[in-house]
Amino acid sequence: MGKITGFLEIERHDRKYAPVAERVTNYHEFVVPLSEKDTRDQAARCMSCGVPYCHGTGSAQPGAPGCPVNNQIPDFNDLVYQGNWQEASRNLHSTNNFPEFTGRICPAPCEASCTLNIDDNPVTIKTIECAIVDRAWGNGWIKPELPALRTGQAVAIVGAGPAGLACAQQLARAGHDVHVYEKAAKAGGLLRYGIPDFKMEKHLIDRRVAQMEAEGVTFHYNSPVGGTAPGAVDPAELLKSYDAVALTGGAEAARDLPIPGRDLNGIHFAMDFLTQQNRRVGNEPLGDVQEILAGGKHVVVIGGGDTGSDCIGTSFRQGALSVTQIEIMPAPPEREDKGLTWPNWPMKMRTSSSQAEGARREFAVLTQNFSGENGAVKQLHCVRVDAKFQPIPGSEFTLNADLVLLAMGFVHPVHEGLLKSLGVDLDPRGNVRADLTEFATSVPKVFASGDMRRGQSLVVWAIREGRLCARAIDQFLMGSTTLPK
Repeated sequence: MGKITGFLEIERHDRKYAPVAERVTNYHEFVVPLSEKDTRDQAARCMSCGVPYCHGTGSAQPGAPGCPVNNQIPDFNDLVYQGNWQEASRNLHSTNNFPEFTGRICPAPCEASCTLNIDDNPVTIKTIECAIVDRAWGNGWIKPELPALRTGQAVAIVGAGPAGLACAQQLARAGHDVHVYEKAAKAGGLLRYGIPDFKMEKHLIDRRVAQMEAEGVTFHYNSPVGGTAPGAVDPAELLKSYDAVALTGGAEAARDLPIPGRDLNGIHFAMDFLTQQNRRVGNEPLGDVQEILAGGKHVVVIGGGDTGSDCIGTSFRQGALSVTQIEIMPAPPEREDKGLTWPNWPMKMRTSSSQAEGARREFAVLTQNFSGENGAVKQLHCVRVDAKFQPIPGSEFTLNADLVLLAMGFVHPVHEGLLKSLGVDLDPRGNVRADLTEFATSVPKVFASGDMRRGQSLVVWAIREGRLCARAIDQFLMGSTTLPK
């Protein structure tokens, strides 16, 4: 424990944002880091609790308290307070392969479960985590970690998102020959093509990929596995060529809104919109697709989660005239009942940085149909709903819209191509069936982790499952494993 009375003497002080008028003019990150002194002061507030719920319980249940990757949070807080940043980095990396990702885009369930959150003043854990890893990179402390021995075993990883990257890095460090197959032109998955650059710039992914390549990981880009797209790899060939195969792709089948008018121009899935803009920022060609741009338009985002919020921030940066976000759920309470929710993740009103840039938010709203002119959407016809999501008579209203973005989440991985070719069993939700211990699918030597196995989830869960899957594969190949849980 750092400063015994730190939580009594020091107020919570977190990172600030650049002004809205400034940040919406570009796609750069806009979070202003704390000074070293301020970061150490915030670390001093950690109480080193007898039962540190911030660690996480290891539970796979949604809303379970704490950190899914089981970061040793009181330990690295104490190290930061003592000024031992290099040891703090070693501690942090012992449980999390990519803390610069989670330190930027994780919603921080650790802070919700912090004991100091009982009076709404949790330790700024996410900020401290990000400061540790950024300092480590800046000082050259993060280097390739090469295995002492090579095993002669080869593993194919299908998908270069956070689960695949974590799985690949752990297996390479165990001495296996790891090949990552990625359908896109670069690694990162939704980290690169879904998360906007203003939340996480992509050079952060590039330097991790360079580290992994130096550790022996081979990346095969523009190489979709399954299907008939150009450059497609036959899954059967992977099974012949490798000793194990890990499926670590995303849950990319988006939830649609099949109502009258859905076929009008100007109605798009959120991820199509976000991916296009990320490719523009990254100077990647868009390919033969219809361009989706918000400039000069009234935009309506359907869906209240992080993806919807990312659509809002991107729309403002493209020059949207207005952005309205609607969701069918009722408005959550401004404050949670701590006695009922802590240390679990609470349902309460949260305003993202993108929403704070000028979006109008509407809750308990059902879209009944779209209407338009000359084949293009112009209006949403909506109605307010009660607690059972039933329309309230007389509450009908319309919203003007030149662009509608569907951000209602994802239902499961895409089944066509890879999964049908392999013939893996699916669970009742349409995800690949594999348990949390062995991560083995119904097909011999094929494993699955991340969103492919659990469905749409957080980046921190993807990293956790990728690490656990690597351990399971190492155990399968070698009969024992030294990889951490």
